Amino acid sequence: MMASGTPTPLGATRMRDGVNFAVYSSVAERVELCLFDDAGHETARLDLPAQTDGTWHGLLPGCATGQAYGYRVHGPYRPGDGLRCNPHKLLIDPYARALSGNIRWCAALFDFAAGRAPADERPSPLDSAAYMPKSLVGGDTPAAAPGPRTPWAKSVIYELNVRGFTMRHPALPAAERGRFRGLANGAIIDYLKALGITAVELLPVQAFIDEQFLTDRGLRNFWGYNTLNFFTPAGRLAREDARAEFAEMVNTLHDAGIEVILDVVYNHTAEGGAAGPTLSFRGLDNAAYYRLVPGDRGEYINDTGCGNTTDADSPQFAQLVIDSLRYWAGELGVDGFRFDLAPVLGRSADGFNPRHTLLQRIRNDERLQGCKLIAEPWDVGPGGYQLGHFGAGWAEWNDRYRDTLRGWWRGDRDTAADLARRMHGSAELFEPSGRAPCASINFITSHDGYTLHDLVMYRQRHNEANGEQNTDGHLHNYSCNFGVEGPSDDAAVNAARRRRRLNLLASLVLSQGTPMLLAGDEFGNSQAGNNNAYAQDNATGWLDWRGLENDPPFHGEIARLVQLRRRHPLLTLGHYPHANHEVRPGWPDIVWLTPSGSPMDDDDWEHYRAFAMLLAAAPAVADGPLTALAILLNGSDVAIDFSLQRYDPGVPWQNEFCSAELQLLDAGTRTWRLPAQSIAALSGGNP
Repeated sequence: MMASGTPTPLGATRMRDGVNFAVYSSVAERVELCLFDDAGHETARLDLPAQTDGTWHGLLPGCATGQAYGYRVHGPYRPGDGLRCNPHKLLIDPYARALSGNIRWCAALFDFAAGRAPADERPSPLDSAAYMPKSLVGGDTPAAAPGPRTPWAKSVIYELNVRGFTMRHPALPAAERGRFRGLANGAIIDYLKALGITAVELLPVQAFIDEQFLTDRGLRNFWGYNTLNFFTPAGRLAREDARAEFAEMVNTLHDAGIEVILDVVYNHTAEGGAAGPTLSFRGLDNAAYYRLVPGDRGEYINDTGCGNTTDADSPQFAQLVIDSLRYWAGELGVDGFRFDLAPVLGRSADGFNPRHTLLQRIRNDERLQGCKLIAEPWDVGPGGYQLGHFGAGWAEWNDRYRDTLRGWWRGDRDTAADLARRMHGSAELFEPSGRAPCASINFITSHDGYTLHDLVMYRQRHNEANGEQNTDGHLHNYSCNFGVEGPSDDAAVNAARRRRRLNLLASLVLSQGTPMLLAGDEFGNSQAGNNNAYAQDNATGWLDWRGLENDPPFHGEIARLVQLRRRHPLLTLGHYPHANHEVRPGWPDIVWLTPSGSPMDDDDWEHYRAFAMLLAAAPAVADGPLTALAILLNGSDVAIDFSLQRYDPGVPWQNEFCSAELQLLDAGTRTWRLPAQSIAALSGGNP
């Protein structure tokens, strides 16, 4: 017999006398709590005895940690009106802290009768319990170790897929490969520290499922952008207890001084469109979680391209997002979040609003203070491209940086001025809202698209293995194959490709803003031209660590670049320099120079394929040397001589990095010869 219990907190909460169950459904007429044994057999159905403002609740005496459960909702089934209650469907608790079992695709998972459209008012009588994961009453988690709280300006982010990063690492035992414990292995920790990484950004690790169409093709969802539950770490990334193993991984990374940022997908769920399965939210209270088409509430607004779109205006959904973020940050120790298709969280019926209540709540929540917040500032909905519009407190993925850097090094015309803007930190995008350069998350590659190795090897995507006739993935990649599609035996082609990769990563690390590296780019990982490997949970998607053996110097160059960035103050400025401040008479805090050493004028940007960015800070003591940094870029096909005679920091310039062989021609005139297609960094003073 259940007692009334309490409506808060939502989920299954252990109390002194048992477990309190609370679940929201404003449309339910009755809610059953279903209990299951370890074999997955249903052992009891109990009506939740109380309802408070749409939340159904009850206290079950004697219930303990690990108890498997689910819900059945009795209520109206009128799909055309957006009502999808069907008690034959076992539903996952949206606030479950753990899950057991996996989805087994069959007709019973769908709430409508076989052969009929979802809008027909005939619910399916097939029981789904045998084919559904079960919610579990959660236990204790290890106490979260404090994160290092690395300042934004000092951050170097490394995007990785937990499974893909660890599956083929030669130092990991089989039991750790593909799992959270693999990422916490000492060999991995040492590697990340040696590379200079301050934060790992993990592709989605909240519980997700494989779409039915992928299962039918014999494929799996590798990236994880198909969330089933927003509180539960993915079981496929753990050996036994996903929550405990995730928490242990976070603590281990924190002990090493590395932050953990999660890629979170609050914009849609795994239930898909109107013809999708009923797994949780849809069967509980469809309209409380999803945006439905006005005038046709049987259909879902699809601003995500994934079938459904969550409703940022819904108080119930907004609270779920806040509660989920608090849980991952507070109880599991996560340091930040990257929000997939973030405009969805700021969109109402009348469009995107950067001051939307949900975005403001995320930014201002007391329990999320100190968390890094990163927006992917685009989706496929109306007005979906919102780069630069998320405002104070937010950083944003900067795809203009990606495309400009790719295009300039490829030799595209009329890109020089834009290159300067991007390396300056994209001030026109972020400074108007009072943000610093670190708000720009600069990247050349990410999980979505070519790896860096493939960017210089393929002009056309090669996604045949995805089973979509090579029609999926980006068409506009700003890539270049140097005259040979795919691998080449030509030494000159391979040398040019290697130089281009080094130029791109050096530009990234030497730019103002926060650099994000894609795991494996530092040693030439390839996906054989697949630029949409979302379903390649195999050797295509898993990192091939043999690249470290094939070209060790390349990896070493990247590590040295990252270390240069971390120690040189002019690479991590907390403000935008605009040449309106002189650190010494005639020497502004930033200036762009032609190779001859004169400041660039408007016409120069149209003609030069080689120029320099010069940054400077005032001396620490009167009449002392300036702190200065000169970044020389040569995108032409011939060597270029650069003169820095006009700008003398008071000490000799030091060669900190060059992607080729930089030659000092004349110490007196401070003239350097930079080979074709290369980049160099020179420092002056005391960095």
